[in-house]
Formats: sequence, C-alpha cells, structure tokens
Amino acid sequence: MGIFDFLRKSNPPAGGASSDKKIAGLAKVVADKRAQTYDRLDAIQSLAAMKSADAAAALLRRFPFSIDPSITDQEEKDLAFRGIVDAGRDAVPAVVEFCLKAEALTWPLKILRELLDEADYRAELVRLLDRFDTEYARNTEPKQQLIVALCDIKGDDVRIAVERFLEDVNETVRFHAVQTIFSQGDEVSTPALVKMLATEESVRVKNKVAEGLMGRGWTVPADLRSGANQALQDSNGFSVGPDGKLRKGAGYG
Repeated sequence: MGIFDFLRKSNPPAGGASSDKKIAGLAKVVADKRAQTYDRLDAIQSLAAMKSADAAAALLRRFPFSIDPSITDQEEKDLAFRGIVDAGRDAVPAVVEFCLKAEALTWPLKILRELLDEADYRAELVRLLDRFDTEYARNTEPKQQLIVALCDIKGDDVRIAVERFLEDVNETVRFHAVQTIFSQGDEVSTPALVKMLATEESVRVKNKVAEGLMGRGWTVPADLRSGANQALQDSNGFSVGPDGKLRKGAGYG
C-alpha cells in the first residue's frame, strides 16, 4: 500500500462514510419489490438527485424486476433511467458491470446509448459480446439483445464479433446473427454464411441466409456452390446458379 493510499483511507472526505451509508440504504429500498411504492419512488428520486456514479449503480438495481400496475413500473424505471443518464459518463463502468450479470439488457443498453458517442457505444457492445461463447446457456437473452443492438451499427469489428455466433447452439441467436451480419452490407461475410448452411438444421435460418444472399446479389464462391445447393434442398425453393448467385424457383440442374 502506498503512502497516498494510506492517507486516503485514513482521511476520507467529509461526509464520505455518511454518504455511502445513505446510498446503501436507498439502494436497498430501490431493489425491494415488496417496498411501498411511495418509499421506492422517493428513494429513486433521492438517488437521481445525487448525480453520482455510486447513486447510478444503486439506481440500476431497479431494472431487474417489474411491479403492478405496469404504468407505475414504467414510471419508476424511466426515473431511474434519467437519474443514471444525468450522472454522466462516470456511470458507464457501473452500467457495464450490470450488463455482465443482468438477465436482460433492454435498459442498460438504452443508458449506454445515451451516455456514449457512436464509436464508444459500438466498442462497448463489441466488448460485451466478446464475453459470451457459443455454447449452451440457460438464458440467451443478453447475447441476443447485444447482437440485435449491433444490427444498427456498422464496422469491421461488429462483423467479426458477430460472425462466430453463426455457430451458436441456440437457433434464435443464429437467426439474429445472420440478420446483423447482413446489416453490415459486407460481402466478405459470404463464405461464413454459406458454410453455416451445411450444418444448419433450422429451415428458418437457412431461408434467412438465402434471402439475404439473393436480395443483395452476393456471389457464393465456386468451391462452396455445390455444398450450398445440397444444404438448400429443404429450403424454400432456393438454389445457387453457375454464376454463384442465388435465385428462388426451379433448380439450375
């Protein structure tokens, strides 16, 4: 421990311990689904007024649960959202940490979108997605939401980050990965999309790939055309022609 660390521990800012204790108390109320609505709302408003990173971390605890009536639930979450955003970029680390453990990312992603510029938002989403693998998971919602959010953002890092999820064990994740890859508009992804067809069991996903390739006029590499046609036999009438372009209808023969 350095001398300055010692001094900081020995001489905390005036009111520091008291402030931490107050935030902890308010955070407990915010996270209590069974608390009185008036008490929880008051706690949210008190934390939002602080506009600090610690208060923002406490406000994040309101998002994992819902209450009735839904209008009250929405009101509380909107207030928590605005309180975190008002804390500024200092709140970003707490939001990212929340994302790593959350069952759903709807609100934290909205918060990051407000706090970060386009480049930083893209980079943060890519970093979060990189933490996930393609194996079985009890809850795939966070992974899906990240892939869907990246659908509106273009960049080589996005394409690279999402391509590996073409092999995810979850069919819905693969479906969204295909959609996000096509949104990048980069034909360099064609081999990866075509190769997935060989092992893809979902007709829905196969059709999504075929529709995307045909609609964009992307060319299937020559060495992958035969395999693609074989994989598309159970799709909705798609086939690959000698020119590498997909069409829908009778096969090329």
